[in-house]
Amino acid sequence: MEPEEPGMPGQDDSDPPGAEPSSRRGRPPEPIGEGVGAAHRRWLEPVRSRLVASGLTLDELVGLSGYSKTRLSELLRGKGYYPGWEITYSVVKALDLPPWPLRRLWTAAAREAAKNQGWIENRIRAVQPLGPEQPPVAHLAFTQVMRDPYTAYARAFLQADERAQRAVRETFDILWLTWDEALASADVQRHAWQMLRSRVMARAPQRDGHPDLRQAAFYTVAQAGIADIAARKAHIDTMADFFDAVARLPQDQMDVIVLSHLCGILPAAVPGIVGLSPAMTHTLDHHARGALSDLYLRTDTRE
Repeated sequence: MEPEEPGMPGQDDSDPPGAEPSSRRGRPPEPIGEGVGAAHRRWLEPVRSRLVASGLTLDELVGLSGYSKTRLSELLRGKGYYPGWEITYSVVKALDLPPWPLRRLWTAAAREAAKNQGWIENRIRAVQPLGPEQPPVAHLAFTQVMRDPYTAYARAFLQADERAQRAVRETFDILWLTWDEALASADVQRHAWQMLRSRVMARAPQRDGHPDLRQAAFYTVAQAGIADIAARKAHIDTMADFFDAVARLPQDQMDVIVLSHLCGILPAAVPGIVGLSPAMTHTLDHHARGALSDLYLRTDTRE
């Protein structure tokens, strides 16, 4: 049996001798520990931000959650054992955060922390059922429109369909969790696109400091229709070089090229996906095409 987190709900632990009171209003939590995994940070950071924005003191959070100051402080820093869903949910409820996306993010981080499925299910069963999901209507509409292009983009870098879908689901969950922040941004589409791109790039294989797009050469329609093995290999080699060059473009140029020329997204739809104006998107596409043409012109000259 795996050890439980130390401490008991309701215990009023005080700060260590000599430490500043951690319950002072407006004081942010101590930094997240360096050993906290990436998946754990993905839900912990929005929770911490919500706590600071709420103005609640740690003592007030103790009263609302029913857990001790020590255990809540450990949860907020990612210290000690990975927290169970019971204490995590108590904080989520106290901060009025949507529990559905956070539970999915919590589950993914539990797997990252090597918690087995039985442990995860037992912790979830210990909390009352959450009921039906009710995302904000605008968020729901946004995900319905963006799911297909987001998944196509993620698939270009991650290849495996499940990995691509997982990156998109995670993006939508974090977006729901921070929906107020998204609405307060200059452009929701741009805010969300940058969030998706960061989730995809965090998972994408790297080569010389750039995402490795060369595997996409094996999935082109053209190479699938070439019967001769030698000709097919030559085509794949050429396309691998092309995709490698695409991956070395500036990020926004790379995004436009991948969406338009690898994912098959209509050019008129790309601006609304990446959150840029049609004029800016056209300029990015023009510069990217020029850079790729120059690259192949130099290659042909050398040959």
